[in-house]
Amino acid sequence: MPEIIFNGPVGRLEARYTHSKYLNAPIALVLHPHPQHGGTMNNKVTYDMHQALVARGFSTMRFNFRGVGKSQGVFDRGEGELSDAATALDWMQELNKNAPYVWIAGFQFGAWIGMQLLMRRPEIRGFISVAPPANIYDFSFLAPCPSSGLILQGSRDDVVPEAAVKKNLVDKLMAQKGIKIDYRVIEGANHFFHEKTDQLIANMHDHMDKAGGGRPLMPEKKETPTKKTVSKAPAKMKEPEKEKLKKTETEKTSAKSKSKKAA
Repeated sequence: MPEIIFNGPVGRLEARYTHSKYLNAPIALVLHPHPQHGGTMNNKVTYDMHQALVARGFSTMRFNFRGVGKSQGVFDRGEGELSDAATALDWMQELNKNAPYVWIAGFQFGAWIGMQLLMRRPEIRGFISVAPPANIYDFSFLAPCPSSGLILQGSRDDVVPEAAVKKNLVDKLMAQKGIKIDYRVIEGANHFFHEKTDQLIANMHDHMDKAGGGRPLMPEKKETPTKKTVSKAPAKMKEPEKEKLKKTETEKTSAKSKSKKAA
């Protein structure tokens, strides 16, 4: 997964980009959690979502918002970060001119930015929002939400409580017509989905299978164990069988001799 640097609105932005092996593949952008609380593109949830989208055939990028890692600039409370995301999407679209559609995925702060980008870019067909911070940020701009998508939340999230996500975001989106919101709560998961990321990714794949996002995963082929053929040693003859065989051979020899004399 090569490191790339591209020009952002206020300087260079650092990213990881995986180009699909499929011709005219869709593209996906993955956005990381809050820059001022340790969020980077190498966050485990962000990384795992990137890998899942690659597995589904997307040309996929995740990048560091301004001021994070090698990305230039300083935190801009969301406005600048939205511009960063739009520029990242522009970069991918320039490289993938025949991409049929786009998916956006974000974790926490990245989910909030991703949903704003969704409102501005009609080519985004689907979204995945993990722990969207509906207790911190206002999501009322989703009126109406232009696309169906998946919202994933941990039941034990003490940073973004599940009740706040359901009340402030999910219930309001579900009341809208023309879209379908797939809301899934992962039991026992905390804010960072420790020891639950496999479940998170499995739910993501399940939703995308139903929504037609990318290519379905191919089932893993199980190798059939090779059976070893053991050659058996010939069974030993018992003594009575040996005597019987000798007698038969002697009688055959005697019969041949008699027939020769007669001739």
